[in-house]
Amino acid sequence: MKTLYIGRFQPFHNGHLLVVQSLSTKYDEIIVGIGSSQDRDTSENPFSEEERVQMITRSLDAVGIHNYRVVAIPDIHNPPQWVSHVRAIVPDFDVVITNNPFTRSLFIDKGYPVEGTPYFRRSMFSGKEIRRRMLHDQPWGDLVPVAVCRIIEDIGGVQRVKKITRSTMKK
Repeated sequence: MKTLYIGRFQPFHNGHLLVVQSLSTKYDEIIVGIGSSQDRDTSENPFSEEERVQMITRSLDAVGIHNYRVVAIPDIHNPPQWVSHVRAIVPDFDVVITNNPFTRSLFIDKGYPVEGTPYFRRSMFSGKEIRRRMLHDQPWGDLVPVAVCRIIEDIGGVQRVKKITRSTMKK
């Protein structure tokens, strides 16, 4: 069986890793769908598609998970057509994994089985919280896999989050 796990992964964090680890023992293949893949350099989406792909692949490879593939899913801003858009991009899958209520309802409305995931320390393991910590110079590195921490450091990700957020706040 194959599953589709969709997220923005801004950034890929330890909660995402725990989800994929649990899925890797249940499914033959995990299709990790990077939602809003075209978005970058915004306060909610500071990291590019390429950076997110690296975060995911390096993190999963580091823990020995190999039954996955990463697929970019750009947003079309057309909810009635979005599931068809996803189906045109993503290989066949048997079930969708998401905790996003809107994504869940779109797939259920089209007849797809949808399962949620446990929230692993949701108050800490969230992209929004990690970006907030970066912005306020608070510890964040322990909330992401080591590979993600290294990538963010290598690309100046903390400085990017601060620059983008401050420029947004001035408008």
